[in-house]
Amino acid sequence: MRRPNLAKCAVPAVVMSGGTCLFVIVAPDDTPMYDAEFPEARGKQREDTLHLNQLTVVHAALDMIDELVWGTQAMHLKQVDRFNDYLVSGFVTAGHVRFMLLHEAKNEDSIKSFFNDVYELYIRLLMNPFFTVGSKMPNSFDQRIRQLAKRYFG
Repeated sequence: MRRPNLAKCAVPAVVMSGGTCLFVIVAPDDTPMYDAEFPEARGKQREDTLHLNQLTVVHAALDMIDELVWGTQAMHLKQVDRFNDYLVSGFVTAGHVRFMLLHEAKNEDSIKSFFNDVYELYIRLLMNPFFTVGSKMPNSFDQRIRQLAKRYFG
């Protein structure tokens, strides 16, 4: 039996192992400021095309967030989009910076707590006089985000 060539599909194939999440911080001008995958694949080299396909799914959900943000005063928007078996949850800051999480399991309490802790961490980063908006996120920020992800998502 011949296998179909998935590389020619119009919709990107998103393949994530069980319990894997993709977290992205998106600037108000729709450019990614930070992204991280949890848990980090150790021993295996991450395929860049797979990562780009995941970012495409998250980027496609930006329109849904832009529509939802004007209809609510809440910062945590819960599930904003769905792609096959994957869910996209969103959080919008007062400065219209979007936190987005591509995940498989629906666990709103953990996701809300994760977003609130990341928001607190992001505010602390913005208050740092040595950090300029638009520059690369410091390594300590990445380490703390990964610690939060490990705490909330295992």
